[in-house]
Amino acid sequence: MAAATENDDNTLDNHLKPDAEPAPVNPSPPAEEKPLSKNAQKRQLKQQRYEAKKAEKKAQEKEHKRKEGERKHKEWEETLANATEEERLQLIESRRSLRKERMEKRSEEKEKKMERLTRAKEIGQNIVIDVDFAHLMSESEISSLVQQIMYCYAVNGRSTSPCHLWLTGVQGEMSTQLDRLPGFEKWFIEKESRCYIEAMADRKENLVYLTADSETVLEDLDPKDIYIIGGLVDRNRFKGITMNKAQEQGIKTAKLPIGEYMKMSSSQVLTVNQVLEILVKYLETRDWKTSFFTVIPQRKRTGVDPVDSSKPEPLSEEHQEEHDLLERKKVCVEAPLESGS
Repeated sequence: MAAATENDDNTLDNHLKPDAEPAPVNPSPPAEEKPLSKNAQKRQLKQQRYEAKKAEKKAQEKEHKRKEGERKHKEWEETLANATEEERLQLIESRRSLRKERMEKRSEEKEKKMERLTRAKEIGQNIVIDVDFAHLMSESEISSLVQQIMYCYAVNGRSTSPCHLWLTGVQGEMSTQLDRLPGFEKWFIEKESRCYIEAMADRKENLVYLTADSETVLEDLDPKDIYIIGGLVDRNRFKGITMNKAQEQGIKTAKLPIGEYMKMSSSQVLTVNQVLEILVKYLETRDWKTSFFTVIPQRKRTGVDPVDSSKPEPLSEEHQEEHDLLERKKVCVEAPLESGS
């Protein structure tokens, strides 16, 4: 079992894409490649336009942030220039006090966070992200999955009822890209080069692979069970791959009860981090409906509740702000609804 390491808050809150280019991934043999259908080509073009628009928006936000920082700095300099010596000293001291207070608050929050994560390791729900599919993905898809994993870790760390998170099958290019993340070595997480079936051989009867192809609907999370999320981007190329893998390994499967609470739109896809966030939200609330409506974006659902047409309880201001922030920050490529999500 891999040793868990500590988290670095500043790394996740200010994550940057590494400057170094990742090592090239060996392409699949031409004989296995199939030409894309017209619908697939349209989806690909739509995705490319979406990514381009997203990148442009991100650049605009970055430029706005830079200009806003310059404006505030200029205002501060002008304020000091127009103040008396006594006023300048008071302003500087006040600013130092606020900065110290923020640092103390951040340190306190980090300490509480580590206490929650430590407790989760001891008695919490174990959730695995299976990244053993990296050899099937392109370089950009692996990069997208790494981004999703980063969001998973951030969401779990902020949760009041976090799970104990595992990464299994971490090898090759996936391991290389994860190791490039600043502070990854300090994450409070289990990192295993082996597949979960080997790393958790003594708990095989408790392994449950989450896949939409399962006939078993997950009604509740059992603390004794270990739930597995398939870390695979662009599953359209690999229909039923997680279900087949679980059946070959002889482990249980289940799917999230999304259909009992809402109807998904034509874009029936969820990212790995959205699946993880749903599970973590359920650990907090023990309410599937709240978890689904909180995490699944409006564009992915029709808004119709097949069981109960009443609207879900509105989020608190704090949770709504956190949810909106996560939605703005999610820049990864979405994976089709395969992980039981």
